[in-house]
Amino acid sequence: MQSTRRSTHRSIHPAVLARSAALTLGVLLAAGALPVPAASQQPSTTFPKAPPLPDLAGKVALVTGSTDGLGRDVARRLAAAGAHVLVTGRSVERGDSLVDEITKSGKGSAKFYRADLASLDEVRRLADVVMRDNKRLDILVNNAGVGFVFDTTRKFSADGYEMHFAVNYLAHYLLTKRLLPLIVASAPARIINVSSGSQEPIDFDDVMMTKGFNGERGYAQSKLAQVMMTIDMAPALEKQGVLTYSLHPATTMATTMARALNVKPRSSIAEGVESVVNAIVTTEPTGTYFNQLKPWKAQAQAYDPVARAKLRTLSDRLVGEK
Repeated sequence: MQSTRRSTHRSIHPAVLARSAALTLGVLLAAGALPVPAASQQPSTTFPKAPPLPDLAGKVALVTGSTDGLGRDVARRLAAAGAHVLVTGRSVERGDSLVDEITKSGKGSAKFYRADLASLDEVRRLADVVMRDNKRLDILVNNAGVGFVFDTTRKFSADGYEMHFAVNYLAHYLLTKRLLPLIVASAPARIINVSSGSQEPIDFDDVMMTKGFNGERGYAQSKLAQVMMTIDMAPALEKQGVLTYSLHPATTMATTMARALNVKPRSSIAEGVESVVNAIVTTEPTGTYFNQLKPWKAQAQAYDPVARAKLRTLSDRLVGEK
């Protein structure tokens, strides 16, 4: 993702350092990034499987961040079930490669849309061309994300927002709002938000973390925001035939992000795919958060209606939407 030369430097009180260390431990445990015994460092090849996808012929699915990692394999799975998959990401080469692969498979179909979710203008452009090109959108999988969990220097989006909050949450909030007319018109439909077990309460007095920044908290805050968005939108959307779910896909999958953090994978991408597929087919109540295939309790702030209303108001202001 884009970075910036701007940074903040300050002395840190020992109590803040202690809290940061404890938070790092909690986040890495949830994300599975801590070292584990050598015998268990290889991803498991046996894990729970989701129910099969139905026949998706004639259905359209959009997967953000589908040129690599989890998103790429989710796109493959949806296409194999017959869907027309809208592949999105920054790499034209990887996007075109996946479209060619799906086309040659003879199952489903695909089209690539280039977009960098670190720019809200690009998110708006993506939504506009998807609305222009497609008569329906049955499944939206908000999967793209960034993680700079060991960084102590803030990174900024093109709009000047803290990068985790901008890409992992705000971009998907805006994209979902822009695509809602098409999704509702395609009902029954689903919105799936790929979150994480790493969740920290949002400090509404300093959402962009100008004080006491650390990367793991930025990541965890953005992931909780995705869960809060899911729960917040669920009641109104259900009345319009749209169900929405959030999930922790798996613990430290063998993704580009994990390799960049130099942590050994404890789960395979295939395990994460099962979690996403489960959210697409589940009969659990709308708004449910899953730990892989199991309904789970998210961080407590997710269930606070006042906090969710604050987040919604803030998000509309930051993305410039009414």
